[in-house]
Amino acid sequence: MNLEEFFKNQVSETPFSLFICLIEKGITMKNNAPIHFPIHPMLEERWSTRAFSDEKISRETLQRLFEAARWAPSSMNQQPWHFIIGRDKDESWQKIFSTLVEFNQLWAQYSPVLILTVGRKMLEARTESNTHYQYDVGQAVAYFTFQAQAENLFVHQMGGVDFVKVSEIFDIEEPFTPISVLAVGYYGHPERLHENIQKLEKAPRQRNPASDFVFEGKFGNKSTLF
Repeated sequence: MNLEEFFKNQVSETPFSLFICLIEKGITMKNNAPIHFPIHPMLEERWSTRAFSDEKISRETLQRLFEAARWAPSSMNQQPWHFIIGRDKDESWQKIFSTLVEFNQLWAQYSPVLILTVGRKMLEARTESNTHYQYDVGQAVAYFTFQAQAENLFVHQMGGVDFVKVSEIFDIEEPFTPISVLAVGYYGHPERLHENIQKLEKAPRQRNPASDFVFEGKFGNKSTLF
């Protein structure tokens, strides 16, 4: 089996022209986590690149990402997550992009899809607050992200957003509130990024060891598991 046949068989939804381009230019799409214990390869390989391709994401692929988000766990099945999607520099894309802080605009300009996440703070059909709404929205985004990883897409989540402006632009009112923005796309060439951002792309990935945050007996008492 030649290289072309291999990629066509192994990677069904990724634009083939992108893979050929990446191979020819020697661009890697991996920045694996330096794990301490074996985990699923999809989790090990997930990372938040800032180097996006301009390649469009198909309608069917995007539908699968939101279907994954739809089936995230939810407290009392409230499903407080909502999304506003901007595609291929359409009006919604431009609106979301305009609310990003300057640093995020430097690289997010190349992302074909920008998504604003919105949470409902109140329980549906009640007057009580939903104290877990942000937790649930985060889980929906995680499911979205893992499905994206399975589709050979990358997701970069952002908090550097003017949330007052984004609420005004999209008429978001209580009990709804914007939470974050997602940049979604296929991997692109990092060399078109600002040199300082290129350094971030190449920087080693770091996480606190599990022994720092897994406790037993009482909070702060490190578990003997690690």
